[in-house]
Order: sequence, then structure tokens, then C-alpha cells
Amino acid sequence: MLPAQRRLHGLLLSPYTIPVMDTFRITGRRKLSGSITVRGAKNSALPILATSLLTDSPCSFSNIPLLRDIQTQVKILNTLGVETSWKGRSIATKVRDSYNNTAPYELVSQMRAGICVLGPLLAKRGEAIVSLPGGCVIGERPIDLHMRGLRALGAEMHVEHGYVHAKAPKGGLVGAEIYLGGTHGSSVLATENVMSAAVLAKGTTTIECAACEPEVVDVANCLISMGAKITGAGSPLITIRGVKKLRGAQHRVIPDRIEAGTFLLAGAITGSEITVKGCNPSHLLAFLDVVRQMGIEVERGKTSLTVRPGKRPQACDVVTLPYPAFPTDLQAQTMAMQCVSQGTGIITERIYPERFMAAAELKRMGANITVSNGQAVIQGISALSGAEIMASDLRASAALVLAGLAAKGETLIRRIYHIDRGYERIEERLNALGAKIERIPENEL
Repeated sequence: MLPAQRRLHGLLLSPYTIPVMDTFRITGRRKLSGSITVRGAKNSALPILATSLLTDSPCSFSNIPLLRDIQTQVKILNTLGVETSWKGRSIATKVRDSYNNTAPYELVSQMRAGICVLGPLLAKRGEAIVSLPGGCVIGERPIDLHMRGLRALGAEMHVEHGYVHAKAPKGGLVGAEIYLGGTHGSSVLATENVMSAAVLAKGTTTIECAACEPEVVDVANCLISMGAKITGAGSPLITIRGVKKLRGAQHRVIPDRIEAGTFLLAGAITGSEITVKGCNPSHLLAFLDVVRQMGIEVERGKTSLTVRPGKRPQACDVVTLPYPAFPTDLQAQTMAMQCVSQGTGIITERIYPERFMAAAELKRMGANITVSNGQAVIQGISALSGAEIMASDLRASAALVLAGLAAKGETLIRRIYHIDRGYERIEERLNALGAKIERIPENEL
């Protein structure tokens, strides 16, 4: 095990604030074969861990991925009086004290999902002070929908010195009719935050224009197992009937659909036959339709997807939109695939119009990409060439790994700490399929 990997695994037990600036060295053009198992969904696990703030009873969450973002979330909960213990990919939680209601900047600034403690804290303790969140640099992502929804429940809210201050009215939050539509459609985190707060509000809450993603359904199912009364999760209209208290829960996190899609493209971009196991193909229908349009053959099982090698894929047009449409979190990886496809493809980004950070680095590898006004036009080329490139955000990092797998020669990807936020030991798992990816610690470059 490399020193950097020891540090990564050690984060489960030790403090962590400064990202490790390791580098991936990838030798391209290697065939892959075998199977790879998908881990639990990061975007479910983070808000689900936050639900432990809503109860005084113990909770147990399984199928938790071992990621930097999960570790950061656990540390946020620890600062809020939640005792946590790890066993494999399970985390047990128990609130031991409720004195601190502040989620600090040094932790919340590391990831967008840190904001998801806001709703549970407010509902259970009546007050929350949470730093404005950080995360990937993929364009502006304001929290106005979170604040709109919580204000509708009766909370007094303002932003001061970089922190969101929220206070429930005397007697607690009160159910309301809430519309959560935003400029780019519904918001997953805002839906989860407001839903998590409304479960302890008096009366009935309806959330219109709610996000429909599987991760929202997963959070709702976790809350239901704790005694919440929620109907309609997975549709644009969610109804929550408030209860006085919640019990503890045992909940298993759903598979990560974004990881499944990324690994499927790893097989496609290298012309290899691999099987992605432990996934839910029904969560990826729009993505699989794009893959089909590109001429990539995929065999679908109940909990698996197998990509078959074939002719060089054809470029096609892609538009990202909220679920069940094509996910923005697979846009960059699909762009990498389009770079080596035949013809010209256009990717239109409707969720985060600035989310084309991977394009500049892919161009360093020889890709023919033009980005303008929320669109990327990709003219396919026969092969990418290895280069020294820089990872800018989580999904761009995954795209660069895919590009490195397909490129001629050697690719060096710097600042790979982003990928450790969302993909568990990705180099080890891809190497098990036949890839050649070396993690180089920052002090050895």
C-alpha cells in the first residue's frame, strides 16, 4: 500500500483539513476485463448521515462509501455532538450532546453537501449556524432555495460573516406549502434539507417542484424508517405530515449511479468488456439511452451492466437536465468519451452552464472542443495523447482518468484529491481490471 493510500485510509480516524496533492500516472491503451462493484451513493450518504441529528436514539447506516466527503461529514457531526463509530462500510451514530449548533467554515467549506445539516439542526434544536458551503468550482450554486423553504416553515434566517443563521419560531417550525423551483430547475440538496426539517414541523408541508432524484427518495426512505410521514418522494410533489419525534434507524444507502456510469464508460472508452456490478440500472435510463445512441452495446441485468467491445462509438448530442433526464454529474465523463468518437457531438449543460472545467485539460491531450454559452462542441479524433494535466473538480477528475486510460502514452493528473472525494480507491479498483494507474505522493514528484 502506497503512503498516500495509508493517509487516505487513515482519515477515517484522524483529523483532516489540508487536501493531499497527490498525482496519478496513467499508462494508456490497456485493455480492461473483469467486474467492478459499485459503492454506496455519496450524494445519498451525506444527507442521510445528517438525519442522525433529528433523533436522540442510535442510528446505523450501511453501504457507506469510504470517501473524503464522508469523512468530512462525520467530522461535522462530531462537532455537533454526534458520536460516530465505523465498522467496515457502516457508521453508527448517537447524539451525545446538543450544546453546539455551529457547523464550522473549515469543514463545511470543503464540500457543498455540508449545508445539509442546516435543516435537521433547525428542526431538532431550534437553531442552526452553518457556514456557507464549498465544494467543486463548477459555477455559482446559491443556497437561496434552502433559505426560501426554511423561511416558509417559519424560520428567521440571515447570512452574516459567511454563516447562515437560522432560528425556529417559539413552539417550533410549522408546516407550509413550499415551491422550490429555481433558475435551473429543482434542487436536490434544498429538497432534502427542507424535507428533513419539515418532518418535525407542526402540521402538513407540501414541497412543489421537488427534486425527483433517487438520492432524494433514499433520504425520504431513511426518514420514513425513523418514523417520518412522507409521501410522494421521487415525484415533483412531496407531502410531509409532521411528527413530534423520530426514532433511530437502520438504513442501507443505494448504489452510486454516477460511479456506475463512470465505470461503464471506462470499459467503453478502452474498447473493453467489463461488468459493473451492484448497481441499479433503472437509475441510469437517460444515460444508457445516450450510450445506446453512441452505438455502445450494453447488456443490462437486474443489478449489473456489461459493456461489450464493438466499433468506434458515434458522437451524439447530450443535454443535461434534472432527473430523470441526463445527469450533470456524468457530463464530463461523457465528454471524454465523445472526444474519441466519430463525428461531432454537442453537449448542452442546463444545470451548471459553467461546468466544462474538463474541456481545457482534454484539449491539452489533443481533443477538439469548443466551449461557448453553456455548450461544448466536440469533434471526435482517432486518439488522445498523454499529457500533464490538472484536475479541477470531482467529475472533471473522473473524466481525465477516463481520457488517460484511452490516451497514447503516459498521462499525469495532478491535484487528484478531488477524485478521492467521490470515488473510493479508484486507482486500485481500475488496476484490478487491468489498468495501470500509479498514485504518486506529492513529496515524491
